[in-house]
Amino acid sequence: MGAGGTKGKDTTPATRLARQSIDVKGDDYARMSCHNQDGRLTGHYFDDVRTLHQAFMRGVGISKNEPCLGFRPAVLAPYEWLTYHEVHTRSCNFGSGLIHKELKPGCSLGIFSQNRPEWVIAEQGCNMFSIVVVPLYDTLGAEAVQHIINQAELHTVVCDVPDKVTKLLSYAGGAAADNILERIIVMQPITDQETLTQAQELGVEILSFQDVETMGVNNPQDKVPPKPDDLATICYTSGTTGTPKGALLTHSNLIACNGGILHACHRYVSFNKDDIHISYLPLAHMFERQALTLLFSVGAKIGFFQGDIKLLPDDMMTLKPTFFITVPRLLNRMYDRAWTLVQGSAFKTKMLHKALNAKKEMLAKGICRNDTIWDTLIFRRARARTGGNVRFVAVGAAPLSEEVLTFARCLFGCTVLEGYGQTECAAAATTTMIGDYTTGHVGAPIQCTKIKLVDVPEMDYYAKQHKGEVCFKGPNVFQGYLKNPEKTAEAIDSDGWLHTGDIGAWLPCGQLRIIDRKKDIFKLAQGEYIAPEKVENVYVRSPLVAQVFVHGVSIKSSLVAIVVPDPDVLPGWAKNQGIEGDMDTLCANADIKDAIMADLNRMAKEGGLKSFEQVKQIHLHPRLFSSDDDLLTPTFKLKRPQARKYFAKELEEIYALVP
Repeated sequence: MGAGGTKGKDTTPATRLARQSIDVKGDDYARMSCHNQDGRLTGHYFDDVRTLHQAFMRGVGISKNEPCLGFRPAVLAPYEWLTYHEVHTRSCNFGSGLIHKELKPGCSLGIFSQNRPEWVIAEQGCNMFSIVVVPLYDTLGAEAVQHIINQAELHTVVCDVPDKVTKLLSYAGGAAADNILERIIVMQPITDQETLTQAQELGVEILSFQDVETMGVNNPQDKVPPKPDDLATICYTSGTTGTPKGALLTHSNLIACNGGILHACHRYVSFNKDDIHISYLPLAHMFERQALTLLFSVGAKIGFFQGDIKLLPDDMMTLKPTFFITVPRLLNRMYDRAWTLVQGSAFKTKMLHKALNAKKEMLAKGICRNDTIWDTLIFRRARARTGGNVRFVAVGAAPLSEEVLTFARCLFGCTVLEGYGQTECAAAATTTMIGDYTTGHVGAPIQCTKIKLVDVPEMDYYAKQHKGEVCFKGPNVFQGYLKNPEKTAEAIDSDGWLHTGDIGAWLPCGQLRIIDRKKDIFKLAQGEYIAPEKVENVYVRSPLVAQVFVHGVSIKSSLVAIVVPDPDVLPGWAKNQGIEGDMDTLCANADIKDAIMADLNRMAKEGGLKSFEQVKQIHLHPRLFSSDDDLLTPTFKLKRPQARKYFAKELEEIYALVP
């Protein structure tokens, strides 16, 4: 049966859903997949795949030279394809060109580019010659990029467009004494002579991507394929404070994680060379790179989006993918769009409710299908915006609301899995089980990972009560942070457990639920990390404000805040505006609230807060936070879990006001 191939059929789960994870013998409070009955973790899926290079070569071998990488040469143009043999040849040429330019096995190469065929060709060329790939995020600032270039010793960086070349040169010029960048390889031609002149003055060689491939054709090199324990990539975490940390991941780390996913799916998901994937999530993230590795290993097709997320529906309608990797933000938009389209029509709203309720009843019986009358009447048109052929959906990177997850299962009528993990475990550690249509959890451990909950007494979470900090152990766990032993020791304890900072709880059926964060850092729905204390420190500079509690929910895309106006400043300021009253009265005044919100926006601009770091709605609280209310520690630090509980009603109300 194919992925999500449940048309009109009951999806019988691979195991009893009442027992999805089992205790690890000899390791208190640790659990592993119910499929690890022998107590051993798995390190791979295919016997002939132990490295990324072998994964790609397996695809080359079984694809029979069928399409591999697809792209649209112009806006709204049809997809054109490179075959597996063409990609292999070009990758070998590119890798040979790098070696000819005196890059050596074991050295690092930066890739600063949106998703496109050359990204993959560069990566596979590196894999053929044991060169370590270091992706650079588009959103990184100058200081972070310079830090990565220097720390990872990137003498060569591959860019997609001339604008990124200009950025790199400006970073190099801004720290000329420390600059180690020697070479930039650019995919698109540079026509600006000023950029070329600047590069020459800085001693940075500019080469076209085609130049390097031609060098490889003229100077072919013998492959130097990596060993499983060789370093494959240094993936820098996007972070919130300080400089990014470079996670060291070996080929065996990545293949173990891939194997864990394949083992979790293989009983019902037959990934094969007929599958088509739309690649739009950044390849700088391990989530997307792992998806490509999996699909290469079965000879599937990868089609790239045009680079504009607004055009993604047209890309999907043209490509007609069967394999859809996504994030909560996109599913949230699909959910919102469905309800927006029926807004104003009582009949259409009623029909959508009836359709969802009917399919929810089927899910409760273990049936997931896409050929019902409700699919014909309601869901078919929405599915058409994704190409109409999606048969497997995986969502991760940030939490997904229970309501939207169920909606996605009703809409697609196929397998929709939610996973959980982080860069440091090569992307994934858990996934929901096929056939389990319950929500409110991230599934059970995949077969390469053990998960243990550790006491967090300061937050009243204890492993004996099945709650605590989530820790991972297994062959997918990274080797540490590049040149950062202190942060490595903070992340991996002496027994080899990776501490995530997330608080989890085991559910009765063996699934893991994420319930809190140990550290004061959290993600919004689109995946951006927020350091609330940093944001609060900006807002509290407002003369009208005494205290601020910034709050975010991982299924929401924006921040809100509880604001305590300064009781020594607000009454006098308000009187000058013709408004009088005690603090309760002033805090209930809409004009006062608008004025404070405007001043917070001013402080955000002055403080350099990014858009996603700015609060979108506030509630004015008339009394200062205190230890008497259990909102402050003896050293006057905010107790966030207590504040969330204390202001639960107010937070819910102001989130309802956020557009």
